[in-house]
Amino acid sequence: MQRRDILKLGLGMAAVAWAGGAGRTWAAASGGSVAAGADTLDAAAWNAARQWTRTAFGRIAHVERGGGPAALFLHGFPLNGFQWRGALERLSAHRRCIAPDMLGLGYTEVAEGQGVTPADQVRMLADLLDRLGVENVDLVANDSGGAVAQLFAVAHPARVRSLLLTNCDAEIDCPPPALKPVIDLAREGRFVSEWLAPWQADHALARSPQGLGGMTFTHPHNPSDEAIDMYLRPLVDNAARTHAYAIGLDSNVLAGVEAALKQGRYPTRILWGTGDDIFSKASPDYLAGVFGDSRGVRRIDGAKLFWPEEFPDLVAEEARRLWGV
Repeated sequence: MQRRDILKLGLGMAAVAWAGGAGRTWAAASGGSVAAGADTLDAAAWNAARQWTRTAFGRIAHVERGGGPAALFLHGFPLNGFQWRGALERLSAHRRCIAPDMLGLGYTEVAEGQGVTPADQVRMLADLLDRLGVENVDLVANDSGGAVAQLFAVAHPARVRSLLLTNCDAEIDCPPPALKPVIDLAREGRFVSEWLAPWQADHALARSPQGLGGMTFTHPHNPSDEAIDMYLRPLVDNAARTHAYAIGLDSNVLAGVEAALKQGRYPTRILWGTGDDIFSKASPDYLAGVFGDSRGVRRIDGAKLFWPEEFPDLVAEEARRLWGV
């Protein structure tokens, strides 16, 4: 694997910087803790809050916060719902915030023989919402979760009140070329052993330009030690499932969705980090022009692919504006 290819892919995640007071409130209520002097949520609080809901697709892991109308937060690859911890704390006063782990990622337990493609994710989410008694949602999504959000909006337009998309797939860039090395390694059964396992074992490597940090995170000190473990441990422990998720991204799952998205009447806002080298620079303007009720694009100067985890205040600001609260 060429170093250039690894840098271009730049899979990763980051520790969130967010309001210390709010974090301590959640940690205390959930049985977790925040380190003295720190302003980052302890992973123990997220683990303590995790629930599982049994569906036809498996036992779906999710964390909820708040009440009222529901908002559904969809993460990307190779992350899980922990990506949205800062946003949930900031928005829980306005919504019943639900952050599930996708099939094949995180702590969701996939049923035997169940597929984990984006289309499978859409069906799973609809089933999960039914079992949680949720009729419709405000969707917030990043990376491959953004592709799932668009497919969900096409399949269930009446269940979408609004859509907030951050850097993610678009019909003109799905999958992005930078993902090809990962898909190829996954097909050979080598992605976990050659990439994820070394990153989990060596946190400094995970934070290096050749690791999870690299060109996909705005701050070079990310991801934190606990974030590395939260994201990578379940993927390393179940390599076959992880490879299946990556292989499921090896086609343009958004082919042909443009016409249906144009018919959508849910307000849609695009937030795009300009430092992202994974997805096409043309995608934000394309996406803003596709949706029937587009609210335009906001660009975040220099921010990289997984910026929503690093800047939850910005996510919350834009979500509240879109939701009118």
